Amino acid sequence: MRLCTQCGSPMRDADDFCGNCGTYLGWAATTPKPGTSKPGTAAPRTSKPGIAEPRTAAPGTREPRTWEPGIPEPAEPGFGTPEFGTPEFGAPEFGTPEFGISEFGIPEPGIPGFDLQGFDLPGPAEPEPEKRSGPVPPGRPVARRPLPSAGDDEVVIGPPCPACGVANPPGRRFCRRCATPLISSDVSKERAQTRRRWRWHGDRSRWLRRLAAVVACAMLLVAAILFYPNALALIEDIRDKTSTPVAVGPASSTATAEVPGHPAAAAVDGLSNRYWGATAVGDTAEFGFTNPFRLLSVVVHTGAGVEEKAFLGQARVTSLDMVVTSVDGVNRTIPVPLADRVGPQRVDTAVSGVVRIRLVVRAAAGLAPGRHIALGEVEFFRRP
Repeated sequence: MRLCTQCGSPMRDADDFCGNCGTYLGWAATTPKPGTSKPGTAAPRTSKPGIAEPRTAAPGTREPRTWEPGIPEPAEPGFGTPEFGTPEFGAPEFGTPEFGISEFGIPEPGIPGFDLQGFDLPGPAEPEPEKRSGPVPPGRPVARRPLPSAGDDEVVIGPPCPACGVANPPGRRFCRRCATPLISSDVSKERAQTRRRWRWHGDRSRWLRRLAAVVACAMLLVAAILFYPNALALIEDIRDKTSTPVAVGPASSTATAEVPGHPAAAAVDGLSNRYWGATAVGDTAEFGFTNPFRLLSVVVHTGAGVEEKAFLGQARVTSLDMVVTSVDGVNRTIPVPLADRVGPQRVDTAVSGVVRIRLVVRAAAGLAPGRHIALGEVEFFRRP
Protein backbone atom coordinates (compact mmCIF):
# COMPACT_ATOMS: atom_id res chain seq x y z
CA MET A 1 0.00 0.00 0.00
CA ARG A 2 1.33 3.45 -0.93
CA LEU A 3 -0.01 7.01 -0.92
CA CYS A 4 -0.68 9.25 -3.90
CA THR A 5 1.89 12.04 -4.19
CA GLN A 6 -0.80 14.50 -5.31
CA CYS A 7 -3.85 13.98 -3.11
CA GLY A 8 -2.56 11.49 -0.50
CA SER A 9 -5.14 8.79 -1.19
CA PRO A 10 -4.02 5.23 -0.36
CA MET A 11 -3.39 3.09 -3.43
CA ARG A 12 -2.28 -0.47 -4.09
CA ASP A 13 1.31 -1.15 -5.06
CA ALA A 14 0.20 -2.48 -8.45
CA ASP A 15 -1.85 0.64 -9.34
CA ASP A 16 -0.28 2.91 -11.95
CA PHE A 17 -2.70 5.85 -11.56
CA CYS A 18 -4.45 7.37 -8.57
CA GLY A 19 -8.13 6.47 -8.41
CA ASN A 20 -9.08 9.85 -6.91
CA CYS A 21 -7.16 12.42 -8.98
CA GLY A 22 -5.70 10.34 -11.85
CA THR A 23 -2.05 11.20 -11.07
CA TYR A 24 0.55 8.85 -12.57
CA LEU A 25 2.18 6.80 -9.78
CA GLY A 26 4.96 5.16 -11.81
CA TRP A 27 7.51 7.85 -11.03
CA ALA A 28 7.87 6.73 -7.37
CA ALA A 29 11.14 5.16 -6.22
CA THR A 30 11.36 1.41 -6.84
CA THR A 31 12.75 -1.22 -4.45
CA PRO A 32 16.39 -2.13 -5.25
CA LYS A 33 16.91 -5.56 -6.68
CA PRO A 34 18.58 -8.15 -4.43
CA GLY A 35 22.28 -8.53 -4.89
CA THR A 36 22.89 -4.88 -5.74
CA SER A 37 24.79 -2.52 -3.47
CA LYS A 38 23.98 1.05 -2.74
CA PRO A 39 25.80 3.65 -4.73
CA GLY A 40 28.89 4.98 -3.00
CA THR A 41 29.81 1.67 -1.17
CA ALA A 42 32.79 -0.40 -2.26
CA ALA A 43 32.40 -4.09 -2.96
CA PRO A 44 34.36 -6.45 -0.62
CA ARG A 45 37.63 -7.72 -1.98
CA THR A 46 37.86 -11.40 -2.73
CA SER A 47 40.90 -13.42 -3.53
CA LYS A 48 41.14 -16.26 -5.99
CA PRO A 49 41.84 -19.70 -4.63
CA GLY A 50 45.54 -20.63 -4.57
CA ILE A 51 46.79 -17.08 -4.97
CA ALA A 52 48.14 -15.28 -1.94
CA GLU A 53 47.46 -11.64 -1.53
CA PRO A 54 50.51 -9.41 -1.54
CA ARG A 55 51.61 -8.13 1.81
CA THR A 56 52.41 -4.50 2.16
CA ALA A 57 54.58 -3.12 4.85
CA ALA A 58 54.20 0.20 6.48
CA PRO A 59 56.02 3.07 4.80
CA GLY A 60 59.67 3.38 5.97
CA THR A 61 59.81 -0.14 7.52
CA ARG A 62 61.24 -3.42 6.23
CA GLU A 63 59.20 -6.57 6.42
CA PRO A 64 60.95 -9.09 8.82
CA ARG A 65 62.55 -12.14 7.29
CA THR A 66 62.19 -15.63 8.64
CA TRP A 67 64.54 -18.55 8.23
CA GLU A 68 63.19 -21.97 7.54
CA PRO A 69 65.08 -25.16 8.21
CA GLY A 70 66.71 -26.71 5.17
CA ILE A 71 67.22 -23.43 3.38
CA PRO A 72 70.77 -22.04 3.47
CA GLU A 73 71.17 -18.64 4.99
CA PRO A 74 71.92 -15.97 2.41
CA ALA A 75 75.43 -14.66 2.07
CA GLU A 76 76.70 -11.25 2.75
CA PRO A 77 74.96 -8.43 1.05
CA GLY A 78 75.95 -8.25 -2.54
CA PHE A 79 74.60 -7.49 -5.94
CA GLY A 80 71.24 -9.12 -6.36
CA THR A 81 70.62 -9.64 -2.66
CA PRO A 82 67.77 -7.94 -0.78
CA GLU A 83 70.24 -5.97 1.31
CA PHE A 84 71.89 -4.65 -1.85
CA GLY A 85 68.60 -3.34 -2.98
CA THR A 86 66.16 -5.20 -5.26
CA PRO A 87 62.71 -4.24 -6.42
CA GLU A 88 61.15 -6.85 -4.19
CA PHE A 89 62.28 -5.03 -1.05
CA GLY A 90 61.66 -1.53 -2.23
CA ALA A 91 65.18 -0.71 -3.39
CA PRO A 92 65.71 1.83 -6.14
CA GLU A 93 64.79 0.47 -9.52
CA PHE A 94 66.21 1.33 -12.90
CA GLY A 95 64.42 4.29 -14.33
CA THR A 96 63.56 5.91 -10.98
CA PRO A 97 65.01 9.20 -9.68
CA GLU A 98 66.93 7.36 -6.92
CA PHE A 99 68.65 5.22 -9.54
CA GLY A 100 69.85 8.24 -11.48
CA ILE A 101 67.20 8.38 -14.18
CA SER A 102 64.19 10.65 -14.02
CA GLU A 103 60.70 9.33 -13.97
CA PHE A 104 60.37 10.25 -17.67
CA GLY A 105 63.22 7.93 -18.71
CA ILE A 106 65.87 10.66 -19.08
CA PRO A 107 69.18 10.26 -17.14
CA GLU A 108 69.66 13.18 -14.84
CA PRO A 109 72.96 15.00 -15.12
CA GLY A 110 75.20 15.40 -12.11
CA ILE A 111 74.79 11.83 -10.82
CA PRO A 112 78.09 9.93 -10.69
CA GLY A 113 78.40 6.84 -12.81
CA PHE A 114 76.01 7.92 -15.49
CA ASP A 115 76.75 9.64 -18.72
CA LEU A 116 74.31 11.16 -21.12
CA GLN A 117 76.21 9.64 -24.05
CA GLY A 118 74.58 6.62 -25.52
CA PHE A 119 71.07 7.59 -24.49
CA ASP A 120 68.43 8.34 -27.08
CA LEU A 121 67.05 11.57 -25.69
CA PRO A 122 63.62 12.60 -26.92
CA GLY A 123 63.51 15.81 -28.94
CA PRO A 124 61.07 18.68 -28.48
CA ALA A 125 57.44 17.69 -28.68
CA GLU A 126 55.83 18.42 -32.02
CA PRO A 127 52.81 20.69 -31.89
CA GLU A 128 49.55 18.87 -32.27
CA PRO A 129 47.60 19.65 -35.44
CA GLU A 130 44.88 22.25 -35.05
CA LYS A 131 41.56 20.65 -34.40
CA ARG A 132 38.85 21.90 -36.65
CA SER A 133 35.24 21.84 -35.64
CA GLY A 134 33.32 19.19 -37.52
CA PRO A 135 29.61 18.69 -38.02
CA VAL A 136 27.55 18.81 -34.84
CA PRO A 137 25.79 15.52 -34.17
CA PRO A 138 22.03 15.68 -33.72
CA GLY A 139 20.52 15.94 -30.28
CA ARG A 140 19.90 12.87 -28.28
CA PRO A 141 16.32 11.58 -28.54
CA VAL A 142 14.10 12.05 -25.53
CA ALA A 143 13.41 8.85 -23.72
CA ARG A 144 9.90 7.56 -24.04
CA ARG A 145 7.61 7.48 -21.07
CA PRO A 146 8.18 4.24 -19.16
CA LEU A 147 5.42 1.70 -19.40
CA PRO A 148 4.03 0.19 -16.24
CA SER A 149 5.69 -3.11 -15.47
CA ALA A 150 4.45 -3.85 -11.98
CA GLY A 151 2.55 -7.06 -11.73
CA ASP A 152 -0.93 -7.21 -10.31
CA ASP A 153 -0.70 -9.73 -7.52
CA GLU A 154 -4.17 -9.05 -6.15
CA VAL A 155 -7.39 -10.08 -7.80
CA VAL A 156 -9.57 -6.98 -8.27
CA ILE A 157 -13.30 -7.41 -8.68
CA GLY A 158 -15.08 -4.43 -10.16
CA PRO A 159 -16.28 -2.79 -13.35
CA PRO A 160 -13.82 -2.95 -16.27
CA CYS A 161 -12.26 0.14 -17.79
CA PRO A 162 -13.99 1.15 -21.05
CA ALA A 163 -10.58 1.88 -22.63
CA CYS A 164 -8.18 -0.88 -21.55
CA GLY A 165 -10.54 -3.40 -19.92
CA VAL A 166 -8.67 -3.61 -16.59
CA ALA A 167 -10.91 -4.28 -13.59
CA ASN A 168 -11.11 -1.41 -11.10
CA PRO A 169 -12.38 -1.42 -7.51
CA PRO A 170 -15.78 0.18 -6.99
CA GLY A 171 -15.68 3.87 -6.18
CA ARG A 172 -12.68 4.80 -8.31
CA ARG A 173 -13.01 7.82 -10.54
CA PHE A 174 -10.04 6.98 -12.81
CA CYS A 175 -8.71 3.71 -14.19
CA ARG A 176 -5.74 2.34 -12.26
CA ARG A 177 -3.92 1.33 -15.46
CA CYS A 178 -4.64 4.06 -18.08
CA ALA A 179 -6.28 6.87 -16.00
CA THR A 180 -9.44 6.89 -18.13
CA PRO A 181 -12.35 8.58 -16.29
CA LEU A 182 -14.73 5.92 -14.93
CA ILE A 183 -18.33 7.15 -15.30
CA SER A 184 -21.25 4.78 -15.32
CA SER A 185 -23.62 4.71 -18.26
CA ASP A 186 -26.51 5.90 -16.11
CA VAL A 187 -24.60 8.96 -15.02
CA SER A 188 -23.56 9.64 -18.63
CA LYS A 189 -27.16 9.39 -19.84
CA GLU A 190 -28.34 11.66 -17.04
CA ARG A 191 -25.73 14.27 -17.89
CA ALA A 192 -26.58 14.09 -21.59
CA GLN A 193 -30.27 14.56 -20.83
CA THR A 194 -29.43 17.50 -18.57
CA ARG A 195 -27.38 19.15 -21.31
CA ARG A 196 -30.12 18.51 -23.86
CA ARG A 197 -32.76 19.89 -21.53
CA TRP A 198 -30.66 22.99 -20.89
CA ARG A 199 -30.02 23.43 -24.58
CA TRP A 200 -33.68 23.21 -25.58
CA HIS A 201 -35.32 24.86 -22.57
CA GLY A 202 -32.72 27.02 -20.86
CA ASP A 203 -30.51 28.31 -23.68
CA ARG A 204 -31.50 31.85 -24.64
CA SER A 205 -28.72 32.50 -27.15
CA ARG A 206 -30.88 31.52 -30.13
CA TRP A 207 -33.67 33.90 -29.09
CA LEU A 208 -31.13 36.63 -28.40
CA ARG A 209 -29.73 36.25 -31.90
CA ARG A 210 -33.21 36.45 -33.39
CA LEU A 211 -34.04 39.52 -31.31
CA ALA A 212 -30.81 41.21 -32.39
CA ALA A 213 -31.61 40.47 -36.04
CA VAL A 214 -35.11 41.96 -35.67
CA VAL A 215 -33.73 45.09 -34.00
CA ALA A 216 -31.11 45.51 -36.73
CA CYS A 217 -33.76 45.21 -39.46
CA ALA A 218 -35.97 47.74 -37.69
CA MET A 219 -33.09 50.19 -37.42
CA LEU A 220 -32.28 49.78 -41.10
CA LEU A 221 -35.93 50.39 -42.01
CA VAL A 222 -36.13 53.55 -39.89
CA ALA A 223 -32.86 54.80 -41.38
CA ALA A 224 -34.13 54.15 -44.89
CA ILE A 225 -37.34 56.08 -44.19
CA LEU A 226 -35.51 59.01 -42.61
CA PHE A 227 -32.70 59.27 -45.11
CA TYR A 228 -34.59 58.28 -48.25
CA PRO A 229 -34.97 61.84 -49.56
CA ASN A 230 -31.30 62.58 -48.97
CA ALA A 231 -30.27 59.32 -50.58
CA LEU A 232 -32.50 60.00 -53.59
CA ALA A 233 -31.09 63.51 -53.93
CA LEU A 234 -27.57 62.10 -53.77
CA ILE A 235 -28.34 59.63 -56.55
CA GLU A 236 -29.89 62.37 -58.73
CA ASP A 237 -26.91 64.62 -58.13
CA ILE A 238 -24.53 61.90 -59.25
CA ARG A 239 -26.55 61.40 -62.41
CA ASP A 240 -26.53 65.17 -63.07
CA LYS A 241 -22.73 65.30 -62.75
CA THR A 242 -22.17 62.39 -65.11
CA SER A 243 -24.68 63.37 -67.86
CA THR A 244 -24.41 65.93 -70.70
CA PRO A 245 -27.05 68.71 -70.56
CA VAL A 246 -29.39 69.09 -73.55
CA ALA A 247 -31.12 72.36 -74.53
CA VAL A 248 -34.93 72.42 -74.33
CA GLY A 249 -37.31 75.03 -75.78
CA PRO A 250 -40.64 76.09 -74.22
CA ALA A 251 -43.95 75.34 -75.89
CA SER A 252 -45.58 78.64 -74.85
CA SER A 253 -44.40 82.13 -73.81
CA THR A 254 -46.43 84.89 -72.08
CA ALA A 255 -45.58 88.14 -70.24
CA THR A 256 -47.40 90.52 -67.95
CA ALA A 257 -45.92 93.51 -69.81
CA GLU A 258 -43.83 93.91 -72.93
CA VAL A 259 -42.54 96.68 -75.20
CA PRO A 260 -43.99 96.67 -78.72
CA GLY A 261 -41.75 94.71 -81.04
CA HIS A 262 -40.03 92.92 -78.15
CA PRO A 263 -42.33 90.13 -76.96
CA ALA A 264 -41.44 87.45 -74.38
CA ALA A 265 -41.02 84.85 -77.14
CA ALA A 266 -38.01 86.85 -78.41
CA ALA A 267 -36.10 85.87 -75.27
CA VAL A 268 -36.23 82.13 -76.13
CA ASP A 269 -35.88 82.16 -79.94
CA GLY A 270 -32.13 81.51 -79.91
CA LEU A 271 -31.16 84.85 -81.55
CA SER A 272 -28.74 87.18 -79.80
CA ASN A 273 -30.03 90.43 -81.44
CA ARG A 274 -33.58 90.02 -80.17
CA TYR A 275 -34.79 90.45 -76.57
CA TRP A 276 -37.82 90.75 -74.32
CA GLY A 277 -38.52 94.32 -73.33
CA ALA A 278 -40.07 94.87 -69.88
CA THR A 279 -41.54 98.22 -68.97
CA ALA A 280 -40.68 98.23 -65.25
CA VAL A 281 -39.25 96.23 -62.38
CA GLY A 282 -41.72 93.52 -61.32
CA ASP A 283 -42.78 92.47 -64.80
CA THR A 284 -42.86 88.71 -65.44
CA ALA A 285 -42.46 86.35 -68.35
CA GLU A 286 -43.76 82.79 -68.16
CA PHE A 287 -42.69 79.79 -70.28
CA GLY A 288 -44.57 76.50 -70.46
CA PHE A 289 -43.27 73.02 -71.45
CA THR A 290 -45.11 70.05 -72.88
CA ASN A 291 -43.32 67.21 -71.00
CA PRO A 292 -41.86 67.34 -67.50
CA PHE A 293 -38.09 67.22 -67.35
CA ARG A 294 -35.23 67.69 -64.91
CA LEU A 295 -33.90 71.22 -65.21
CA LEU A 296 -30.13 71.19 -64.77
CA SER A 297 -29.16 74.80 -65.54
CA VAL A 298 -30.28 78.11 -67.08
CA VAL A 299 -28.08 80.43 -69.20
CA VAL A 300 -29.10 84.14 -69.26
CA HIS A 301 -27.89 86.92 -71.64
CA THR A 302 -28.84 90.34 -70.31
CA GLY A 303 -28.99 93.59 -72.33
CA ALA A 304 -30.26 94.49 -75.78
CA GLY A 305 -27.35 92.96 -77.75
CA VAL A 306 -23.90 91.47 -77.68
CA GLU A 307 -22.18 94.66 -78.85
CA GLU A 308 -21.14 97.26 -76.30
CA LYS A 309 -23.14 100.09 -77.88
CA ALA A 310 -26.34 98.07 -78.15
CA PHE A 311 -25.77 96.59 -74.68
CA LEU A 312 -25.59 100.03 -73.06
CA GLY A 313 -28.45 101.46 -75.14
CA GLN A 314 -31.18 100.05 -72.81
CA ALA A 315 -31.50 99.12 -69.14
CA ARG A 316 -30.16 95.67 -68.14
CA VAL A 317 -31.59 93.12 -65.75
CA THR A 318 -29.32 92.57 -62.73
CA SER A 319 -31.54 90.30 -60.63
CA LEU A 320 -34.28 87.78 -61.38
CA ASP A 321 -36.50 85.43 -59.41
CA MET A 322 -37.04 82.16 -61.24
CA VAL A 323 -40.19 80.40 -60.03
CA VAL A 324 -40.13 76.73 -61.12
CA THR A 325 -43.38 74.77 -61.08
CA SER A 326 -43.13 70.97 -60.99
CA VAL A 327 -45.61 68.43 -62.26
CA ASP A 328 -47.12 67.97 -58.81
CA GLY A 329 -47.95 71.71 -58.56
CA VAL A 330 -45.15 72.63 -56.15
CA ASN A 331 -43.47 76.01 -56.80
CA ARG A 332 -39.81 76.57 -56.06
CA THR A 333 -38.27 80.04 -56.20
CA ILE A 334 -34.61 80.32 -57.21
CA PRO A 335 -32.90 83.73 -57.07
CA VAL A 336 -30.73 84.48 -60.12
CA PRO A 337 -28.18 87.29 -59.59
CA LEU A 338 -26.74 88.72 -62.84
CA ALA A 339 -23.67 90.85 -63.51
CA ASP A 340 -23.98 93.98 -65.65
CA ARG A 341 -21.77 92.74 -68.48
CA VAL A 342 -21.94 91.26 -71.96
CA GLY A 343 -21.98 87.48 -72.31
CA PRO A 344 -23.74 84.36 -71.01
CA GLN A 345 -24.21 83.78 -67.28
CA ARG A 346 -24.99 80.26 -66.03
CA VAL A 347 -27.07 79.23 -63.02
CA ASP A 348 -27.37 75.59 -61.89
CA THR A 349 -30.78 74.49 -60.67
CA ALA A 350 -31.20 70.66 -60.57
CA VAL A 351 -35.00 70.54 -60.26
CA SER A 352 -37.03 67.49 -61.33
CA GLY A 353 -40.48 67.35 -62.96
CA VAL A 354 -40.43 70.92 -64.32
CA VAL A 355 -43.46 71.91 -66.43
CA ARG A 356 -43.48 75.72 -66.13
CA ILE A 357 -40.92 78.50 -65.42
CA ARG A 358 -41.73 82.14 -64.55
CA LEU A 359 -39.09 84.91 -64.60
CA VAL A 360 -39.68 87.99 -62.40
CA VAL A 361 -37.54 91.14 -62.85
CA ARG A 362 -36.25 92.24 -59.41
CA ALA A 363 -33.56 94.81 -60.31
CA ALA A 364 -32.18 96.63 -63.36
CA ALA A 365 -29.14 98.79 -64.18
CA GLY A 366 -29.13 101.87 -66.40
CA LEU A 367 -32.84 102.49 -65.98
CA ALA A 368 -33.76 106.08 -67.07
CA PRO A 369 -36.69 107.87 -68.59
CA GLY A 370 -37.27 106.80 -72.17
CA ARG A 371 -35.50 103.46 -71.59
CA HIS A 372 -36.95 100.00 -71.04
CA ILE A 373 -35.48 96.85 -69.47
CA ALA A 374 -33.99 94.38 -71.95
CA LEU A 375 -33.54 90.64 -71.35
CA GLY A 376 -31.54 89.37 -74.30
CA GLU A 377 -31.73 85.55 -74.31
CA VAL A 378 -32.70 82.72 -71.91
CA GLU A 379 -31.67 79.08 -72.49
CA PHE A 380 -32.93 76.07 -70.52
CA PHE A 381 -30.97 72.76 -70.26
CA ARG A 382 -32.33 69.42 -69.15
CA ARG A 383 -30.87 66.00 -68.33
CA PRO A 384 -31.22 63.50 -71.18
